[in-house]
Amino acid sequence: MLRAVLFDLDNTLIHYSEREFFERYVVGVMGHFADIMPGNMFIDKLLRGTQSLLRNNGEMSNADRFLETFCADHGALRGEIWARFMKFYDTEYERLRSLATVSPEVRDVFLRLRQNDVKLVIASNPIWPLAAQSARLTWAGLGDLRFDLITHIENTTYCKPNLEYYQEICGMIKETPEACLMVGNDPVNDMIVARIGMKTYLVTDAAEADTELSRSTHGSATAGIPEPDFQGSLTAVVDLIEGLLREGAYSGPVCD
Repeated sequence: MLRAVLFDLDNTLIHYSEREFFERYVVGVMGHFADIMPGNMFIDKLLRGTQSLLRNNGEMSNADRFLETFCADHGALRGEIWARFMKFYDTEYERLRSLATVSPEVRDVFLRLRQNDVKLVIASNPIWPLAAQSARLTWAGLGDLRFDLITHIENTTYCKPNLEYYQEICGMIKETPEACLMVGNDPVNDMIVARIGMKTYLVTDAAEADTELSRSTHGSATAGIPEPDFQGSLTAVVDLIEGLLREGAYSGPVCD
């Protein structure tokens, strides 16, 4: 029985070029650290800190793992460094909104889903704080809707494509993987969850989007990724979910 649906966010609910977004993001946030480290050092620390999240093993939150790496030689400034990141999200992150495009039908998808007895989770890779996740949900026209869980850097201890990230979500929403459907655009980060028995839906709307940065983190993980159970447009997922809820099960892979 389907009881929960997990949604990726970037290039699933909102579309943008990952490289352009990252470059604009770095330029914006780097200025908040100019008085304590040169730009090249900041970029190196940012990349190292983000990469360390892919190796997080559940011993600490992703926020603590990031700060442990980023602040390796600035330990005394750890609290201030986090506060500077938060100030950027509070004051400047919104400027990146112009880089994102959103289908006007996204909100309708979630309004329809809210009429069904199913838990809704935003399972965006938790390398961002809640402030950033919430901002991007607002860009998607979903900022005022209630979700059963939004994963972010402070409430998780693993990242995609680690299967423990998805198991962590299942624990938080108190559902088994077999009772969940993962909806996302990434054949590795999102579809990998099939390995623990979760059903998968590959969103094809952003097939031509620049996702080079995500792909660069996959490494050898591409080997043996199961084919999605379902695939198609984001808007088509509503009919699929309502059909699964009526049936209480699914009979096999389909594509629209």
